[in-house]
Amino acid sequence: MPIHATCNIRALGAVSVALVLAGCAAQTHKSEASANRQAVAGHPALGQAYEVVGSESLLIVRVYRGGTLARAGHNHIVASHDLAGTVYVAKDLAHSSFELEVPVAELTVDEAELRAAQGADFAADVPDTARDGTRRNMLGAAVLDAEHYPQISLRSENFDVNGEHLTTQVEVRIRDQVRSFTAAVSYTLNSNELLAQGELPLKQTDLGLAPFTALLGALQVQDEMQLQFRIVARVKN
Repeated sequence: MPIHATCNIRALGAVSVALVLAGCAAQTHKSEASANRQAVAGHPALGQAYEVVGSESLLIVRVYRGGTLARAGHNHIVASHDLAGTVYVAKDLAHSSFELEVPVAELTVDEAELRAAQGADFAADVPDTARDGTRRNMLGAAVLDAEHYPQISLRSENFDVNGEHLTTQVEVRIRDQVRSFTAAVSYTLNSNELLAQGELPLKQTDLGLAPFTALLGALQVQDEMQLQFRIVARVKN
């Protein structure tokens, strides 16, 4: 029988830091302190290994235009089809762990099929110049700097199991920034496959970032975005 658990999701929050910056934002922040990655890495991986299937997994962020000149901008969809990594599911779920990576250079912007699936807010066509410019800014040195920081990484620091509810502390590294967030996930698990999915609102200011503005605020990216993810992982052979 599959195991089911559902709760309010706060997962993968920091990944959306990277993705929201694709919405033309260009402000970066230095990490106030480096995380104790040696301690995280020092915990042995326990349990059955489930390998993420990138081709069946999907991470998207819906980024919204704002300001009095919002009509001059576009809502954007940023997506990853290349999530990779491993989830280790222990018999005692509190001892489970995961290590995940998002390849920055493979992030896409405004795929027609994804926009069509997101409803009226994304029905308008985005010119190639706007789409290409947004992606170029996202990958450039001022934002994600894909040349020097090719991966966004996520590691679990601990799990807390309370009945059917499961939360985890997640360490996320983007560029030279390391932050920790509490995450909760809806999942289905059996002996061969793990499916984790959910959707959540996320504010840039929650992550210490200032939303992009131009023309004295007349054109801006809204603080709140929507993150949606579906992660499929299967037992390694």
